[in-house]
Amino acid sequence: MKIATRAERIEPFYVMEVAKAAQALAAQVAGSAEPMIFLNIGEPDFTAPALVQQAADRAIREGRTQYTPALGIEPLRQALSDWYQQRFGVDVPARRIVITAGASAALQLVCLSLINAGDEILMPDPSYPCNRHFVSAAEGRAVLLPTTAQERFQLSADKVQAAWSEQTRGVLLASPSNPTGSSIAPQELRRIHEVVKARDGVTIIDEIYLGLSYDEAFGQTALAIDDNIISINSFSKYFNMTGWRLGWAVVPEALVPVVERVAQNLFICASTIAQHAALACFAPESMAEYERRRAEFKARRDYFIPALEALGLPVPVAPDGAFYAWADCSEAARKLGVEGSWDFAYAVMERAHLAITPGRDFGSHDTGRFVRFSTANSMEQLQEAIARLRKLLA
Repeated sequence: MKIATRAERIEPFYVMEVAKAAQALAAQVAGSAEPMIFLNIGEPDFTAPALVQQAADRAIREGRTQYTPALGIEPLRQALSDWYQQRFGVDVPARRIVITAGASAALQLVCLSLINAGDEILMPDPSYPCNRHFVSAAEGRAVLLPTTAQERFQLSADKVQAAWSEQTRGVLLASPSNPTGSSIAPQELRRIHEVVKARDGVTIIDEIYLGLSYDEAFGQTALAIDDNIISINSFSKYFNMTGWRLGWAVVPEALVPVVERVAQNLFICASTIAQHAALACFAPESMAEYERRRAEFKARRDYFIPALEALGLPVPVAPDGAFYAWADCSEAARKLGVEGSWDFAYAVMERAHLAITPGRDFGSHDTGRFVRFSTANSMEQLQEAIARLRKLLA
């Protein structure tokens, strides 16, 4: 069977390859003194709050399960508009909000609507691997620009300007970022957008960790800068609804009918049940619970990062959001007699029954010496993970 070249361009998602190996080992050590601890997947250990679950059950019982408009149900679009105003003080009209089947569908719709064959999209290295594959699936080319800790592992306006070519269509950024948990300084993001806008390009920003910010210097939506910035978001992270597959995009008004047309043909609509359930996310009781959980994620970060560094796993940029630690494992790998983050991750998995993610998924510039820890697990599990690492690296 002949495989399409676009499919051949999609690299394996190594996070999932490691996850499969970890699951296999977990089955072998189940019931042992050291069962597997999973700090490899960026998925909150919290589930949807009670009101959200009840709303889903009610939607099913009342038969609200048929197709919705491709742009999503109006009450949910309005609820998100109100959230932007109340939480961030930004006016985002509901008519610019497109409900999608997760942030992945939002990125696919935006890329298919804006990218032509051969167009280049500038992205930071390291960055979330799937984002570059959405560009590739639209027949574009992701151009990864190396970043440093001094730049918070984010692009700068100077780098965007220097890398811009006749083929460049725009930039795809993330703030806070996966794998680093670092955000772009608002003034630098403004400068980047000015560079892009001056060249009639597009600025797309992945904001799926937007609600999970812990530093007042960051935590603002890019939509506060300009109506022409395209924001991608999701109910997966802050709202703890990963498997519900519900997200949204905020796009300029002129792009709404284009995205709607593509969505009608590719997806029809996002999950009707998930949409009705998500309305309950914005109830005061649910929002209070989300903020309690955000405080818990911060407490986990505040414990885990110093503990890692004390073990010789430095985190060069303190994450200001999300739930990740991007740690340099060079010295720790030498202690274990292995080289690079891939072998280090497997050594930690096999010897300490601790699953983490090697850096190779996230780019090619210096990622071979980094591993990503997810702190989306319980404090008890994080403490046990540190104890095992301490014993292993002693």
